Amino acid sequence: MITLTLIGKPDCHLCDVASDVVDAVVAELPDALAEDMEITELSILDDPALYEKYWEKIPVLLIDGELHGHWRISPDRLRDALAEKAAGSNDTAGSNDTAGSNEAGTAAAAADPAEADDSAEAEDSAEGEQR
Repeated sequence: MITLTLIGKPDCHLCDVASDVVDAVVAELPDALAEDMEITELSILDDPALYEKYWEKIPVLLIDGELHGHWRISPDRLRDALAEKAAGSNDTAGSNDTAGSNEAGTAAAAADPAEADDSAEAEDSAEGEQR
């Protein structure tokens, strides 16, 4: 099961656009994969902890609880991330080969800067300062 969590608030244009992107990308997926997804939309207005953490970044999209992106959600980047998650869950279910999953993680890490959208700029900048 892959969980997508979209965090936003009512009357937020970018949140509406992000929701449309998520819906469109999931609709394009094979039925078996789409049926194995849970999509949850949360409002920062309903949860003080979410407000404190994300009020400047909405909309925010989490995949299995991990930050995927914020502000503008790229359909291509989301499609790639979901395909990678689906492949990763198939690999771990079918074998004990950890080298394959490590390679996939390394490839994803290497691909992120090239595929980065506005939502990753802040993270890339912080990583650059730490280097």
